[in-house]
Amino acid sequence: MDEPEAGPLAAELIDPTAIFSKTLRHFLAPIWAFLEDPTVVEVMINGPGEIYIEQRGQLVKTEARFDNEDSLLAAIRNLLQFVGKRLSADQPMMDARLPDGSRVHVAMPPCSKLGPCMTIRKFARESFDIDYLVGCSTLTQELADYLKVAIQTEKNILFAGGTSSGKTSLMNALSVFIPDEQRIVIIEESSELQLRRSHVIQLETRAPDRYGRGEVNIRELFRNSLRMRPDRIIVGEVRGGEALDLIQALTSGHGGSMSTMHADTPMDALNRLETMALMSDVAIPLNALRTQIASSIDIIIEMARFRDASRRVVQATEVRPVDEQYRYQLADVFMMKLPEGSKRLDDGVLTWTGERPAMAGEVQARLLAQSLPSLTALFADKGSEES
Repeated sequence: MDEPEAGPLAAELIDPTAIFSKTLRHFLAPIWAFLEDPTVVEVMINGPGEIYIEQRGQLVKTEARFDNEDSLLAAIRNLLQFVGKRLSADQPMMDARLPDGSRVHVAMPPCSKLGPCMTIRKFARESFDIDYLVGCSTLTQELADYLKVAIQTEKNILFAGGTSSGKTSLMNALSVFIPDEQRIVIIEESSELQLRRSHVIQLETRAPDRYGRGEVNIRELFRNSLRMRPDRIIVGEVRGGEALDLIQALTSGHGGSMSTMHADTPMDALNRLETMALMSDVAIPLNALRTQIASSIDIIIEMARFRDASRRVVQATEVRPVDEQYRYQLADVFMMKLPEGSKRLDDGVLTWTGERPAMAGEVQARLLAQSLPSLTALFADKGSEES
């Protein structure tokens, strides 16, 4: 006997996304409007009676609240159950990724003194292109063209800055400059990058189960990615001992790679990278490590978030070889400066410092720059400048 054909209702019943939406709509009713509002990028629940949102770059305390702690716990448990995770006495803190790509972090007592806390960072459905970022002053056309040449000549770039300073958005936008025929391997704790290329492999970490089994961390993913014949490796964020593996890979033929890091200045970024590399289980002399770091990172892009909610590049710095005392040497190519008489950081303008880029001496970079009028001064021959 033939089975009846599944209709639209049956299809909906087995659609995981539809089930997720309908189930959680009830449990997350107090914050559901925020989850559907495209102007809200983050929802922070500091207990049943205290809920904040980030909207248009500002933190706002809302009037929303859960009825009690039990209703908040029910929402947390159902959300985690849907993604195959569960909290326990051994794991009072948990990261998860929802079907729509949003990231969730849950903290429970005894780690959270306030009681159950949950933070939801919504997935950006639309990624910005480079023209949009230039238009809203995230960077200048001159810097965009400079980075285009850097990416196409396979320079390794580190994006540094604070939380929500725009590092990932800028990396996504710049991905259009990567040749489309190249194979890119992305490594992240939670998938956020949306590179605009056709040949992309995305790898994501996995937390251990309640018995401590099955964990796959960034370092393990990175080591395996080297066997996947990547042209470029993109690491969502460097946080630990995998920094040494990244450094060694970048100095052994995997040029044109990118990563992000939390750091307030380019020098802080190098010092943090050094500290994390020393956290690995490989003993390496400090002088040798600094030499490798300096040769593995070509450019550091420093980003910041301003009081008007804008995210902007404040510094573009090249990393030069270490000096005779094995100290890092940096050269600022672009720097944000305040107009004369202004004391507002929001008025800062990103300008070329006059420093000639190191790649200006490379034939391929000079050929690419010839078609970009904004780079004429940056790539001008030293001899012609003096004359």
